[in-house]
Amino acid sequence: MTDQPDLFDRSLLRARRARALKSSKSGSDFLLQAIAEDLEDRLHLVNRQFSIAVDLGGHTGLISQAIRNTGKAERLVRADLFVADHHMSPPDLVCDDGLLPLRDQSVDLVISALSLQFVNDLPGALIQVRRSLRPDGLFLAALPGAGTLAELRDSLTRAELELKGGAAARVLPFADTRDLGSLLQRAGFALPVTDLDTLTVRYDSMFGLMADLRAMGATSILRDRSRLPLSRKVLFRAAELYAQNHADADGRIRATFAFVTLSGWAPHESQQKPLRPGAAKTRLADALGTREQKLK
Repeated sequence: MTDQPDLFDRSLLRARRARALKSSKSGSDFLLQAIAEDLEDRLHLVNRQFSIAVDLGGHTGLISQAIRNTGKAERLVRADLFVADHHMSPPDLVCDDGLLPLRDQSVDLVISALSLQFVNDLPGALIQVRRSLRPDGLFLAALPGAGTLAELRDSLTRAELELKGGAAARVLPFADTRDLGSLLQRAGFALPVTDLDTLTVRYDSMFGLMADLRAMGATSILRDRSRLPLSRKVLFRAAELYAQNHADADGRIRATFAFVTLSGWAPHESQQKPLRPGAAKTRLADALGTREQKLK
């Protein structure tokens, strides 16, 4: 765990997600739907069964359903930050993603979608997940990566600088693929893999994008955010800049969502391990069919 000040206001996240579920704007869960389908496909490719699986932070139930669809888990536990909307049964565990109430080596599969980006101590959370997994247990997660909402950040920043002479942080910071891969290694996962997928969504205007973000409960929860709402003047100028700089030929604007998928295994003696340096039995020159040149 770190002693750094909290970056995110977790109580605000809880409130905004609860409000988003109550409003239930039709189609606003399209990002989570896409992620759930991708994680389901990835899990289908894993040739094994899991005794106990955990849906970590799956407040809508989409990830739990994806796990059930694969038939890979004998028992499923849904762990969430708060009791979700009244259309769903309560989660099995009400907990914070960053403070897992799971015993060491107690579960076999942990899947998290679009949740860990809001954790204040992500390295610590990953260590807790790894410790909760039994040997050869699997961790799968997806979270927004660097480049997500870059157009919105650019437009809001330019508008504030132009009209107010300064700009506050309005869009969350997102980690890049390489940094997240390093965190998996530091947390002790074996066979860590990260990959990046980019989804471009088009809107009639910036205000349609912002409405979807509110409906997802995904607006800024930075603890040091500005408490002053943006004025109409700044918002309309940002919308103009967005249309000028990030629109297609038909006038519709683009919004980029970059998703990093993480996978790692709890170490087990049966897993493949890299050879020790110098243990190779075949020369590289022979494998490439070339002549070895010695340095003078």
